[in-house]
Amino acid sequence: MTEARRHILVLPDRDAADEVAEEATDRLGLPEAPRPIREALAGEDDAEDAQWLVVVEDPAGTYDTAVLEALVEEHDGWLERD
Repeated sequence: MTEARRHILVLPDRDAADEVAEEATDRLGLPEAPRPIREALAGEDDAEDAQWLVVVEDPAGTYDTAVLEALVEEHDGWLERD
């Protein structure tokens, strides 16, 4: 049995996050598009230093991480796993 995962896609701006959320939904066949979340960098008070996150819940642990990595790299972001 595969373990549930959470994939955190980190993007530089809202537009990239919106695009990645839509594309991830299409490429992975997600039942619902993930909602982008804004998060400030640790120790930063300036709103310009905020990152955008798209969190993809993977309850069965079956989503192809290579697809997610390629997707975020196309938008100058990176993938983290929780």
